[in-house]
Amino acid sequence: MGFILELWAFLLVRKKFWLLPIIVMMTIFGGLIVLSQGSAVAPFIYTIF
Repeated sequence: MGFILELWAFLLVRKKFWLLPIIVMMTIFGGLIVLSQGSAVAPFIYTIF
């Protein structure tokens, strides 16, 4: 949790709000990759891409 708070503080201080959508998309794609490993949902996720 400390990493997220530090990242948020960095974004606020440096005014780098354009990084926020990139971080969110990377988190979503990372979650999809983790969830698709060895699950029944994997074929459906692969058809999206």
